[in-house]
Amino acid sequence: MRIILTIVALLFAASSPAFAHAHLDHASPAVGSTVAQAPKEVVLWFTNKLEGTFSSIEVRDQKGAVVSSGKASVGGDGTQMRVSLKTLPAGTYKVMWRVLSVDTHRTQGDFTFRVGP
Repeated sequence: MRIILTIVALLFAASSPAFAHAHLDHASPAVGSTVAQAPKEVVLWFTNKLEGTFSSIEVRDQKGAVVSSGKASVGGDGTQMRVSLKTLPAGTYKVMWRVLSVDTHRTQGDFTFRVGP
């Protein structure tokens, strides 16, 4: 019985990465941060590889206007996604992301960062 339980436990442990979703690991600019200089892009790192065709980042200003420029792209080892930004004046910006990981699970989220003193 002990052998069977050990085998089942090993099977679940070995298969757990296959069931992982892509969650936001960290970002630049950092979540909730205030930066003195306006960034030229937003870069997000995730915990799982992404399907670039079905993943996106949108950045909006306080009035809701889109300030991201162009389509987000997936790079690095497949866990990084970036989007260029228009010239940003001082203010608060909301980053909204939606991703499809290679395990076919969708996740989404948002955060803000601030430009200014």
